Parts: sequence; C-alpha cells; structure tokens
Amino acid sequence: MKTIDEINDKIKNGDAVVVNAAEMVNIVAENGLKEAAEEVDVVTTGTFGAMCSSGAFLNFGHSDPPIKMNKTFLNNVEVYSGLAAVDAYLGATQPNENPEIGSSYGGAHVIEDLIRGKEVELKVEAYGTDCYPLKKLETNISLEKLNQASMVNPRNCYQNYAVAVNSTDETLYTYMGTLLPNFGNVTYSSAGALSPLINDPYFQTIGLGTRIFLCGAQGYIIGEGTQHATEADRVNGVPVTPSGTLMLKGDMKKMDPEFVRGAAMPKYGPTLYVGAGIPIPILNEDIASRTAISDQEITCRIIDYGVPRRSRPIIRETNYAELKTGKIEIDNMEIPTSPLSSIKKAEEVAELLKKWIQDGEFYLSSPIYKIPSKGCTVKPLEIKKPSLLVKNIESKPAIIVHPSDEVKNVASKLVENNINHLPVVDNKGKLKGIVTSWDVADAVAKGKTLLKDVMTKKVIIARENEPVDVIARRIDKYNISGLPIVDEEDNLKGMITAEDISRLIGENQNKKGGE
Repeated sequence: MKTIDEINDKIKNGDAVVVNAAEMVNIVAENGLKEAAEEVDVVTTGTFGAMCSSGAFLNFGHSDPPIKMNKTFLNNVEVYSGLAAVDAYLGATQPNENPEIGSSYGGAHVIEDLIRGKEVELKVEAYGTDCYPLKKLETNISLEKLNQASMVNPRNCYQNYAVAVNSTDETLYTYMGTLLPNFGNVTYSSAGALSPLINDPYFQTIGLGTRIFLCGAQGYIIGEGTQHATEADRVNGVPVTPSGTLMLKGDMKKMDPEFVRGAAMPKYGPTLYVGAGIPIPILNEDIASRTAISDQEITCRIIDYGVPRRSRPIIRETNYAELKTGKIEIDNMEIPTSPLSSIKKAEEVAELLKKWIQDGEFYLSSPIYKIPSKGCTVKPLEIKKPSLLVKNIESKPAIIVHPSDEVKNVASKLVENNINHLPVVDNKGKLKGIVTSWDVADAVAKGKTLLKDVMTKKVIIARENEPVDVIARRIDKYNISGLPIVDEEDNLKGMITAEDISRLIGENQNKKGGE
C-alpha cells in the first residue's frame, strides 16, 4: 500500500515514477503486476473529444450606468443571463442567432476564441430598473477584461461510449458525426486504453476535489456528471455502455487553446472538444491492474443510430484494438471505422500531465468524497402523452405496381387515382422501389417500356413503429409528399402522406381547443 501523501513527497523530491496508461500496459506485461505496482507511482490518462455538455460562467463587471443583463449575446450567440445582473452561462452547443451561420459558429467557438485571446462582440438588452437603468449595451470584451471566466462542464469524460452505425438508406447527421447509409461507416468516440475513467472503472481514486488536467491547465473534478450511471454490463471491470461521467471546473484564463476546440457536427450543431487527463495514483496492486488494461480488453457495443428511439438495437460487440485498425466486419461486409476523438491529442494530454508531475509542477489531491461506483441509474423522460406511431394512424391503402409492369399501365394508374407516386413490390408484397409521375414522363421521353428500368430502388420509407413527428421531419427534409410504410420484414403496409400528417395535426389542435 502507498498513500497519496507518500507519492506527493516523491514528486517534491523528483523521485516519483510516472508513466502514461499505454506505457503501463507494457510494464505490467514485461515485469508482472506486483513489481509494476511497487515501481510505478502515477499513471496518467488523457482524452480529447467532443463534450457537448460543457460551458462557462462569465462575469462581465458593472457598466456605468449599470445594467441588469436580460438578453446577452457574444458574437451573436446567446448567453444565459438568468443569474445576477452581470453573470452569465455560455453553453457550448448554443447556436448562432444568424440563421445563415446557425450551428457552424456557436457557444463552443466563442469559448475557444476567448481562450485564444480574441476580442468578441458583446450585445446586451435589458428591461431597466431603478438601480440598473441602462437598457442596451454594445461593446467588445476579451478574456483579460472579464472578472472571472470559469469553465464548468456538467458532463464530461464518459466512461466508455457507444460505437455508431446507420442501417437505413439515408445519410444521418448526428452527434456521432455523419453516418453513411447501409452500414457505410462506423464512428467511435473514446481514447480506449488512455481514457481516464476506463483506467479507474470503480472510481477508487477519483472524486470531489481530484486535481486534473483540463484544457491545458490544472482543473478539478467537482462531482459526478449528469447522467452518471454505474449499473451496466462489464467486461474486465469496464462498462460496455456509456456509464460514469464527471463534472469538471477550470480557470479559462490559464487554459491553452491547443487543448480546446470549437467544432460543428454537420447538420447537428456546435460542440466543444475538451482535453482532459486524470492522474491515477498507484496505491495498490488492484489499481495497478486496472491501469494496465489494453485496447483489446475494452469491449464496446456497435449501436444502430438508424432507429430514432431511446433504446437502439445492438449490432454487435467489438473492442478498441479492432476499431483502431480502421475497418470492422458486420454481416460479412468490411466497413471503415473512424474516431471522432483525437488519439494523438489524447496522447499529448497524458504526456504533458506526466511531464508536469515529473517536473514537480503538479501534485495529486485526495478526493473529499469518491464518485459513486454503484446504485446510480439514468431515468428516462416520460412523456405524459406518448408519441403517436405510424401504425396507429389511419393511412391510405397502398395502390401497388410490380417491377415487370409496363410503363403505360403504370401511367394509367397514376392518372386514374390522381396520385404522384406508386410503391413497387414483388410477388410477396415486399417493397422493392417507388415510381413517380416524373419517372414515368422521363421513361416515355426516353422510350423505356418496363417499370423495372425506371423505378427508384433506393426508397425513403416510414416504419410502423416510428413516431409520426419523425416522419413529418423526414418528409420535410427530402421535400417529398409521401412515404411507403413497411414493417420489420419490409412488407408494404400502406402509404403516409404530408396530407395525412397535416390532417392529424389539425384534429389534435381541434381537440385541444375543445378541452
């Protein structure tokens, strides 16, 4: 057994043995666990990834005449001002007020600009009071001009995370990046063996007051993060699903812009890339064994993000060694993999933290209380009025055609039924495509006679168990008037149109008006 005080004495005297988590794997393999636990004093970890639940408390100081901030904007990004007169919280994912800029420059980018020393435009609106008479204010501010700028991140450093894939026929834009259709790519967001909470999966050394590396400065853990969970399936002690989280705090004025980045996930929104590292004191052999875990030993699950539900299907399990090869096999298909986090920057975080400790610039701190390691679950948000599913609405019966039909007969069906599209099915009723009046007109112009030569085989569909509001968004996204409804076996069940959804919304509004 060692103590943190004993390790700090070694750091003060320049005698501490400090290695990063990747090095610890090799040390234990070569020297054995007992010798490694005796020799190594600290193992450093690191991660550099998108952490949406991040932000900063800012104090602007009082103007003359004074103002009580009501609506506050930095570079046209709204800052929450429901605090004291000149305090505000800037959320990383807040988009820009300018619709032409939108999510391409948001709260995360403002945070990075401030840390880089740039000036940003401050605009304030207020309702005015006797003691705060000013109603409008415009000026420029910088990090140096702020009284305090404290990064306080409600949820960072997820302990393991999902691996994302998309089984649908459409490209999806998510917080896991752009997911290509039909299992076109796989994305993941963890540093694997370097990841902080994977190296102390039961939080034996981590808690309130633990000193850490945060964005190039010394920061602190101020408690478990939001959505902190402990009751998960584990392999080698590590949860295989997103579990533990941390709430972190640091002084932005001391941070290094090399370890913080504002980013935008295409068609999703802004996010903040945060560099975080935790030193793990090797107090005993058990802790040493946890820090010696390799990428091969860390299991994670590939989740289908093509299902827009809280509980998504598990495609298969994998590990970070396999993911880092750049390819993975799913259903006999070789699919490219790519990390959303930067492994290179994670290594830099772990190495810089290691150097700080070796140089006597960083001492370990004992937590006031440890992060809970059991009894924590995440409750879902229960909607009192559940979402209406596609299968629950009265949809139009499908008028169908077959791939072998002649184009002229298809044209007749379109005209007779006064419709613009027809689903194409095989003899067993399975959806094979769709044909529109434009497809028919194009076929006639080009002299094509069979439907199979002109139908669209890549169909945007609605599944029976999908919420109607999801389908409404899909119809709007692709600027189409209707979608074929299919069950889990791809059997055609009907059609849902924009007119059906509009009628449903109208009926619901009438019901509310009559209540």
